[in-house]
Amino acid sequence: RESGIGELRLLVPLLRRLTRERRFVIVLSPPQTPYAPALASHGIDLDYLLIVQATHAADRLWAVEQTLKSSGFGALLAWLPQPRTRPEHLRRMQLAAHGTHGPTFLFRPLEAQFESSPAPLRLLLLPRAGERLSVQILKRRGPVIADPLLVDLPRPLSSIRLRSPVPS
Repeated sequence: RESGIGELRLLVPLLRRLTRERRFVIVLSPPQTPYAPALASHGIDLDYLLIVQATHAADRLWAVEQTLKSSGFGALLAWLPQPRTRPEHLRRMQLAAHGTHGPTFLFRPLEAQFESSPAPLRLLLLPRAGERLSVQILKRRGPVIADPLLVDLPRPLSSIRLRSPVPS
């Protein structure tokens, strides 16, 4: 329904690992500018996070394709907020993604769940109480999974407290 429900936090473990490996994570046209201190508190190295703004749909699609043609990125996170993305554009992006080594995540509006897509994996994310997300698998290789998965969102590393050793 809306962005900012935890879709970025869901990917924190991957983003942390990639940036620590000094691989660039490209964040294309996020609906809000990611808050750098929050990302850093999750252990993401901001030196390897590249935020690209493209206001027009055609510019976003072009930037996605150009990123996918390059081999120098660790992951691509792109928001495509327009109500409909033409099937041929999705197919071109999917074909370009086949030649990459890093994962590609396209975030689309809720209504897009009813459109066909060449993507091999499609997820529907919905917020839940208590720092959780409901993840419904709309499409995947293999058998259908009808029930949504409930996922606890990662907490910042600075908020994780270790118990002090018990004196013996």
